[in-house]
Amino acid sequence: MEKRAARVAVASGCCPSVLGAPLERREAAELARGFAALADPSRLRLMSLLAAAERGEVCACDLVGPLGKSQPTVSHHLKVLVEAGLITGDKRGRWIWYSIVPARLDALRAALAAG
Repeated sequence: MEKRAARVAVASGCCPSVLGAPLERREAAELARGFAALADPSRLRLMSLLAAAERGEVCACDLVGPLGKSQPTVSHHLKVLVEAGLITGDKRGRWIWYSIVPARLDALRAALAAG
């Protein structure tokens, strides 16, 4: 029971470590959703472009050229990252400006850390 209470405390802060104790199904599903979104070279490139942005955000219109993909393809990859909680978008006029959600990346990083 003590281990479960410790895991619940950790989970309320972010995510439990996969190395600390067996994951519950919903915990595993949530972590897998984040890692699956990152398991694509184009999405990793998008994350690196967003992370390197001077203002911490990038207009979707400025991601097509550097990624070398069509606008619909870039939009699809951005949607996957948003649905995984890794980035957020702010619509301004016709365009959406995207930025990274640091807490979500921290949670995924913590899940891989030794308990």
